Amino acid sequence: MTVRQQKTVKTLLEAMPYIRRFWGTTVVVKYGGSAMTSPRLQEEFAEDMVLLRLVGMKPVVVHGGGPEITRYMGKLGMQTRFVDGHRVTDEATMEVARMVLVGKVNKEIVGLINRHRGAAVGLSGEDGRLLRVTPKQHVDAAGQDVDLGFVGDVVSVNVDVLDLLSEQNIPVVASVGADEEGHAYNVNADTVAGELAAALKAEKIVFLTDVEGIYEDQGADLAPISECDLAYLGALQAAGRIEGGMIPKVGAVRRALEAGVHSAHVIDGRVEHAVLLEILTDAGCGTKVTA
Repeated sequence: MTVRQQKTVKTLLEAMPYIRRFWGTTVVVKYGGSAMTSPRLQEEFAEDMVLLRLVGMKPVVVHGGGPEITRYMGKLGMQTRFVDGHRVTDEATMEVARMVLVGKVNKEIVGLINRHRGAAVGLSGEDGRLLRVTPKQHVDAAGQDVDLGFVGDVVSVNVDVLDLLSEQNIPVVASVGADEEGHAYNVNADTVAGELAAALKAEKIVFLTDVEGIYEDQGADLAPISECDLAYLGALQAAGRIEGGMIPKVGAVRRALEAGVHSAHVIDGRVEHAVLLEILTDAGCGTKVTA
């Protein structure tokens, strides 16, 4: 046996206990960052989802698409305004967001997975009353209430449609929900992933990011944390060491784990086949958080 063959066999044997352990379980994957924009990483992400399905797991993909929404708004001559990282979403902006998230980005991801012989099905939180939302209440740094428009907080999740689809397919969920009157709302995709993982009683939730994981100090030149628990994560938050786009991810991690999800993973989506490395190997490629 050649050295290359030995390495291949070792890799397959290393994956075997993970496949056995996670067979039949649900894994929620928040798809974002460079993995959504690099053609090479897009293909590898699709391959990862198909392989997880083939070895007996049930991946559920959740996505946003903020940069794409901004790009299309620019094409239409529309102004984009953010407050504390939240896109202020009036009726016209929501129309564009819905078009981009549900009609474009979602279908591109579905097509990508299906080209790799997967069986992906696209939907949004509006379908099957999956995500029921209310307007997000936001207070700025000055203590003033800010009207964000059609930006929603999830108040309930109806997973019947996902339970049905995930038996044979890979659901791909766009982060749009609806209120009781049927009005569409834009919802943070990290938040949606956390809520779905909690409601589905998932084994894992995985966030693809453009950083190597969670750091003890985001501004310092340190290696990311390999593994921690919620108590340690809370201490980092209290010390002000969780900032920017990591804040909603950490909130979603907490929501999922407190609801009984066994582990959350914040991984570097710029790494080739990052999801497989994190789930099916000993080394992984990010930060694992447990309750």
